[in-house]
Amino acid sequence: MANPPIVKEALQQAQALGLARIDAQMLLLHVLGRQSGGRAWLLTHDEDMLTGPQAEAYAALCARRLGAEPVAYLLGHKEFYGLDLAVDARVLDPRPDTETLVDWALELMPAQTQAGPACRVVDLGTGSGAIALALQSQRPGATVWAVDASADALAVASANATRLQLGVQFAHGSWLQPLAGQAPFDLIVSNPPYIRDDDPHLQALAHEPLSALASGADGLADIRAIIAQAPALLARGGWLLMEHGWDQADAVAALLCHAGFGDVQHRHDLGGIARCTGGQWQGQARALT
Repeated sequence: MANPPIVKEALQQAQALGLARIDAQMLLLHVLGRQSGGRAWLLTHDEDMLTGPQAEAYAALCARRLGAEPVAYLLGHKEFYGLDLAVDARVLDPRPDTETLVDWALELMPAQTQAGPACRVVDLGTGSGAIALALQSQRPGATVWAVDASADALAVASANATRLQLGVQFAHGSWLQPLAGQAPFDLIVSNPPYIRDDDPHLQALAHEPLSALASGADGLADIRAIIAQAPALLARGGWLLMEHGWDQADAVAALLCHAGFGDVQHRHDLGGIARCTGGQWQGQARALT
């Protein structure tokens, strides 16, 4: 049996198989229990030899990554907005571009520096809790709710909230339905499913929950449902902000305008693409549909 590789050789072998350099490094740090040391540690210890079990574990993780399994699932966690979130196959792998939605929401949430009612916010389709927990961490005085139709996803989000000691409140159900009867919210945010059911890119996302990705023939079914429900639980002047696909900004803006939202606008992601669209509710409350 061949001797286990040294750090430098293990990384070279992984990259020769087609693994991205950063992925190879992150997986090796995980196997070696050196996440806190970062990639610099690999450079200063590139001649260290792996043990047999470490080499086997690393090869297994590399094979899973080459099968398109997200690195976050392999590591069991993902950083989002400065928070270390536990993630697994029950929830989507949080994407950096979703921080655009958090930034926009925080612009609309008062810093609670003076007495007054707490800002009320709800995150729809919370998944790992990434958006809701980020908002609660930055605005501890706000009342933040998180909703998901998946009980498994809520279990992940709730565990993250407990570990991070963030007081987000959770509800199980479809979009705003489980919050019927609640006081109006100042802000509704969501990163809903928005991929077309027949989109070939779904094949590359096979390890992530399909229910959190696909949304009808045009990818807008869930966005339509949220827009239809939002007026019943938005305070006058409240905002609805949603993430969407790279080519859906105009369609989402048209849906918001048609539903009676004003000041409809977009926010761009890290690549300069209009990734989030939102509007302000100025009309009368409507029945929850």
